[in-house]
Amino acid sequence: MKTDANGFADSIWRVFSSLQLTIALLIGLATVSIIGTVIPQEGTAALENYLRTISMSTYQFYDRLGFFDMYHSWWFIALLCMLCMNLIACSLRRLPHDWKSITQPPMVLDEALERSLPLSTLLEVPDDAADIEQKASSLLRQEFATPTVNRCGREIHLFAQKGRCGRIGVYVLHASIIVIFIGVIIGSLFGYETSVEIPEGGSVTRIVTAKGTTIDLGYTLRCDSFAVSYYETGVPREYKSVLSVTDKGRTIVDRQAVIVNRPLTFRGTTFYQSGYRPAGPPAFHVTVRDRSTGSTARITARQGETVSLPGGGSFRPIDYVPEVRPSVPHAAGPAMLAEFIPAAGEPQTVLLLQRYPEFDVRRGGGLVFTCDSIDETWITGLKVVRDPGVRVVWLGCLLLVGGLFTAFFQSHRRIWIRIAGGRIVLAGSARRSHAAFKGFFEDLADKLQKM
Repeated sequence: MKTDANGFADSIWRVFSSLQLTIALLIGLATVSIIGTVIPQEGTAALENYLRTISMSTYQFYDRLGFFDMYHSWWFIALLCMLCMNLIACSLRRLPHDWKSITQPPMVLDEALERSLPLSTLLEVPDDAADIEQKASSLLRQEFATPTVNRCGREIHLFAQKGRCGRIGVYVLHASIIVIFIGVIIGSLFGYETSVEIPEGGSVTRIVTAKGTTIDLGYTLRCDSFAVSYYETGVPREYKSVLSVTDKGRTIVDRQAVIVNRPLTFRGTTFYQSGYRPAGPPAFHVTVRDRSTGSTARITARQGETVSLPGGGSFRPIDYVPEVRPSVPHAAGPAMLAEFIPAAGEPQTVLLLQRYPEFDVRRGGGLVFTCDSIDETWITGLKVVRDPGVRVVWLGCLLLVGGLFTAFFQSHRRIWIRIAGGRIVLAGSARRSHAAFKGFFEDLADKLQKM
């Protein structure tokens, strides 16, 4: 008689090893994955982005539920853990039977076993039992597998099998899913995804996660330079950071270029190029030439800054375009718009093309301006990702491929032959591919009949 404790334990075991729980957990994970796709997973740091589409009360409600960082939330990890426990319970429930079928198969075809098998047939052969045994063994060895011979009184039993590992394919699949989930859980608990900005020539040794946790990298990441190139339309074509890594004064990574889809990975942390912004207004170096005397002077002014000109007047850069396509083909390139206020007269708008120094000559007036160079400094934006569980996930993926191949391409097939006098009983079963095995079984029966 079972005690209440045993009955309760059996109930818990049945729940955790039930297919219904598996389906419910898979539906739950699929549902929350849809939520994670619909709601951008930017973390609580992107408050302004969320408030553009939802109210503050809705934001607070979603934040309490962990919808903004769902894949690191406790309840998502709990779902993964429950599914792992369910797969383990299902495997333990079925494994003893399958393991016995692999290691201790029934080798004697008695009447009870014959009735339980899906395929069986009775053949009449005029030879004696010894000749039948020899011919049947040779046929099985040639067409299927080397048989095992057992004698029970006057009966001779032959047993052969192939593809035993096909029975463990499903357990390899279960193990692969569990390993993948373990890798995901490790990444959720001990990994992070954040961003960092580094000005040209600057460096960082620490980063701050979306949860506000400061993490010491253990080395120095420096942005040596940043460059951006443009299409003819002025749209950015490529932006590139040149990064170096130093540790205790020793350079380990020297000036590695990082662009979109070509990150830098160092000690398990990956730095992706994600964006950029100006570090400040650009500085314009302009040459001022007096038409009448031919004398020149050089001035430097930042965007929005007013500087005085020799002989009176002022000059103020207003705007800057990194790439323009004027009517003069060779003049394509950077252009600046400035305001020139002469010592006497009305303010004038000046357009300067860096690659066409004589462009301002057309404007007329006593002074001619030429844009010699533009100094612009940038701040690079890097996405920082660390996932210590990624190798575990890759291991799970390899197991998954092996499990799929074993489960779907390795079918456990078994053949029994019982010889009694001139009568042969041929029986067989297959774990899957039943139609193909039935054709093989019928062909084997024909060959036995004709041997």
